Amino acid sequence: MAPLSTASIGKASPVECKEEQLVKGQSGMILSKEELEERKYAEKFKYFKVTNPTSEKTVRYIYVDQDRYGLVWPNVIMFTLLHAYYIYGMSKLLLVRPYQTWLFGYIFTYCAGIGVTCGAHRLWSHRGYKAKLPLRVLMMLLHTMAGQNDLYTWVRDHRLHHKFTETDADPHNSRRGMFFAHVGWLLTKKHPDVIIKGRTIEMNDILADPVVRFQRKFYVPLYLLLRLFVPIFVPCYFWNEFIWWATIGVFAQYIGSLHATWFVNSAAHLFGSRPYNHKINPRNNDYVNFVALGEGHHNYHHTFPWDYAIDEHGSKMNIGKRFIDLMANFNLAYDLKKASPQLIFKTKQRVQEATESHGMFNRSEDPYIKPHEF
Repeated sequence: MAPLSTASIGKASPVECKEEQLVKGQSGMILSKEELEERKYAEKFKYFKVTNPTSEKTVRYIYVDQDRYGLVWPNVIMFTLLHAYYIYGMSKLLLVRPYQTWLFGYIFTYCAGIGVTCGAHRLWSHRGYKAKLPLRVLMMLLHTMAGQNDLYTWVRDHRLHHKFTETDADPHNSRRGMFFAHVGWLLTKKHPDVIIKGRTIEMNDILADPVVRFQRKFYVPLYLLLRLFVPIFVPCYFWNEFIWWATIGVFAQYIGSLHATWFVNSAAHLFGSRPYNHKINPRNNDYVNFVALGEGHHNYHHTFPWDYAIDEHGSKMNIGKRFIDLMANFNLAYDLKKASPQLIFKTKQRVQEATESHGMFNRSEDPYIKPHEF
């Protein structure tokens, strides 16, 4: 039986599980930082460990304070207004058809996407390759153009997602439904496990990079400059675009790029094939691979998270890989990590054998017991 998700808010049925209150620890016992955090939440939120009587497997469950676990209303209002403005604006743009602004918006969004997939994701989150200072600065600027939070926060949340994928510690746990994995996780307060387990993520390598530290310190002015001012200023200055259409174009770029990234968290965890690891939810999804610049082969990625290509064969839609290869040709990217053909073959063979022998997909070990690699 899968771990109980926070979607089942309310009182636990005594028929379904046996309650065992979290033990505080023996007298004189030295508790780790994580154990101290768990004790704090146990006392504040009535934290319980629960044993499933059918499998005798201990899972985590939480009696949730409805007010504490409610909606983050500022985010709900902001995203609602952004999408309403996006729909209205796009309907107007389709009538006016400012082609130059459309083309600029596409190029701007494309570049920002490179900053997310090649920078925040493949470089800093997974260390799939190394980059010299000029490339790291470029990746930082392009990532800021995407407006998806600062690099430190992006990397921490993504590493947490990999380490505890499909559990309550996963910020966008797809077991709670496609809407939650897509955008709902940004509209609701974090599950306490996200906070507890988030403090176990190693981030010293990220803080050691002066480029990341610079962006984190000056993120707000950089965001205002690169995400808002530049994409409005360029069309207005160079081809006398009306500021109204330029502003609408900014929101069209922003919302479009956000959904492209969110589809990796939602659709690529629910729809597609699992040829590399049948025990996990992430899937290879060609549609997501197209809209997210090569991020759609998610079953491969969660099996070999350190592979810079995120793809076995390097498909034509994998723009991220092609960009990194180009940078390697200019000696700006180096030490590119790639899963060997032998390792990939053996991995796929094990999946095939398991499928044929069991006739079904089996769940992996609980990430709380054995966290995944990132």
